[in-house]
Amino acid sequence: MSSGEELLRSKGLRVTRPRLAVLDVLAAGGHLEVDEITRRVRERLDSVSTQAVYDVLGALSRAGLSRRIEPAGSPARYEARTGDNHHHVVCRGCGEIADIDCAVGSAPCLDPDIDHGFEVDEAEVTFWGLCPTCQARRTADD
Repeated sequence: MSSGEELLRSKGLRVTRPRLAVLDVLAAGGHLEVDEITRRVRERLDSVSTQAVYDVLGALSRAGLSRRIEPAGSPARYEARTGDNHHHVVCRGCGEIADIDCAVGSAPCLDPDIDHGFEVDEAEVTFWGLCPTCQARRTADD
């Protein structure tokens, strides 16, 4: 039995070829848009619809096997890194996304002054700036 099969079964999910393929794509790393995930899944499987990939990603996210992030102005992206309270830095130039470990470690890493009665269990932090490639491009343009 593969580790993907074990992961799916441990979360009570049926083992299907599309689910295994999406897990493999996410395990390769990165913060991928659905179109890119679909393209990579189609390299593994002869036929899979974009809707099937959305359905798989929804099931994996609800089960805690993938994480959906939505940086402002960008389509949703998915990653395999879950459960560790990490954050992201997004390049304003090219949209590249990188992980940043939480400085505090435990969730939530920020506590609001007023919680309006909510039980806060997570704070999603996104840092914005320019990646090294865009910095170099900017310097070359100056």
